[in-house]
Amino acid sequence: MTSSPIDPEWQHDTQDIGRLVRAVYACISGPAGAPRDWDRFRYLQHPRATSLRTVVEADGSTRAAVFDVESYIADVEPFFASNDFHEIEIEQRVQRFGEVAHAWSLYEARPSPDSPVLLKRGANSIQLCHEHGRWWIFSTIWDNERPGLTFDLW
Repeated sequence: MTSSPIDPEWQHDTQDIGRLVRAVYACISGPAGAPRDWDRFRYLQHPRATSLRTVVEADGSTRAAVFDVESYIADVEPFFASNDFHEIEIEQRVQRFGEVAHAWSLYEARPSPDSPVLLKRGANSIQLCHEHGRWWIFSTIWDNERPGLTFDLW
């Protein structure tokens, strides 16, 4: 998890699924070169969490890039070092059964939260489990809108 002291706000993040998802966006958002809050990000993720990014190849075919928490951080840090990037949730739907939940989170990426420039839009499919008195993210899978692909589940 993290060796840093636990901020009480982080604990609050894990008590509500909507807040937890928005906290992840806050962790990865910021101006180019600004440090991201990786300690908070690690705290929100289960130690065995995975992420899967859909990659579109030059020929239009797709493949899955799969990461654990640390390899995800290593993968995105160079991009964040040189790019302004703010991911903003625009809609969320949560379904829960007992101690498991699924959240669809639609997002927009912009250079700053109030920028009129849209970098991309997409959808995160997030699987969570309530364990030890808190919600944990166990898996995040996402894809971005592109020609021929728009989010239309609701």
